[in-house]
Amino acid sequence: MRIIRCIDELGNVVTASLDSNDNATELDGSIENGFRSTGKAIVVKKLLAPLEPKQIFCIGLNYAFHAKETESPLPEFPVLFMKGINAVQNPGEPIELPRHLRSDKVDYECELAVVIGKACKNVKAENALDYIFGHTCGNDVSARDWQKEFGGGQWCRGKTFETFAPLGPCLVTADEIENPNALGIKTILNGEAVQDWNTDDMIFDVPTLIEFLSGSATLLPGTVILTGTPHGVGIAAKPPRLLKAGDEVTIEIEKIGSLTNPVIEEPF
Repeated sequence: MRIIRCIDELGNVVTASLDSNDNATELDGSIENGFRSTGKAIVVKKLLAPLEPKQIFCIGLNYAFHAKETESPLPEFPVLFMKGINAVQNPGEPIELPRHLRSDKVDYECELAVVIGKACKNVKAENALDYIFGHTCGNDVSARDWQKEFGGGQWCRGKTFETFAPLGPCLVTADEIENPNALGIKTILNGEAVQDWNTDDMIFDVPTLIEFLSGSATLLPGTVILTGTPHGVGIAAKPPRLLKAGDEVTIEIEKIGSLTNPVIEEPF
């Protein structure tokens, strides 16, 4: 099932399923308890991020070729940081380049976003896929100057500015993606594919990440895991290819769809 959140013709925030022709039918329920169709057709006036995350865990340096392009050793354990839920952005709405707390090195990162469907703690990798509700596209937008130079050794400041976590366009339920580590994934910047790879290059695959993140800690339903980005990030290009006002960024993942956001300067 493909699930969206949207504003309907009456101005209500609605969860709906999409059929093969993108016709929307209202759903009742939740990620934790499951969704049921109401049978009511709706008109989608505005697409929203497909969920309101409880928390957003992010994995850095999780593709082998990305580690190579950044000249970084392969990590022994997953590299973990977090984004604030304030950073979530809807499909079609702008990524804002920070201007109050200025950044001049804002980068894109295409990522497979995994959504946890039921509470889990100390899960084994062999059972981990049972706890996934679904998958969506994510863009781990990153202010590299605040991540690397001004952040005091921590990544969160550079990763959690407003609009720095676009999600969408839909949430594809886990039954439709048998293996999340066999998906084509790409970033298209102004019509040019700048990242184009496959999730099979993850150093720590999705089951391993869930085992790690649930170790001695409970993952709540609605938790989003951004699973890392492949090579081709803007900061590693020669010369660097960083975001500027007027750009358009699309994250495209096989079996999920395309998430597109324009880029603007933060309004004062």
